[in-house]
Amino acid sequence: MKRNITLESKIESLRVVEKIIDEISDKHRITDELYGNLLIATIESVQNAIIHGNKFDPGKAVELRIKIADGKLVVITRDQGNGFDINDVPDPTEPQNIEKNTGRGVFLMKHLTDKLTYHEDGRVAEFELEMKSPVG
Repeated sequence: MKRNITLESKIESLRVVEKIIDEISDKHRITDELYGNLLIATIESVQNAIIHGNKFDPGKAVELRIKIADGKLVVITRDQGNGFDINDVPDPTEPQNIEKNTGRGVFLMKHLTDKLTYHEDGRVAEFELEMKSPVG
């Protein structure tokens, strides 16, 4: 299964992402835990691409690719921004960052996925989730 979607650089695109995740979850009988991790990590990734990568520029798009193969669910998000250095992202659990309203997306993605990598100077986020058979 492969899905490739081009999204506009606006927050309303997150509704499209949620609908796609719901459809994939239903079709592939994804467990509730995996669904939650997939939904949050994908929303965070696309949101980061819209806000931080493309800076809401209507002339720039976000590409979202979702693939299920070999017992893994792979999600790739690509923005058209300037990129970033993942090592420069502050840890939101550090005392000086606890009360900030931003900066938790990458942290959540790292902790909700089995593998998270960035490519092309941070313009491409790729994460994997191991598929588990539904209970029952």
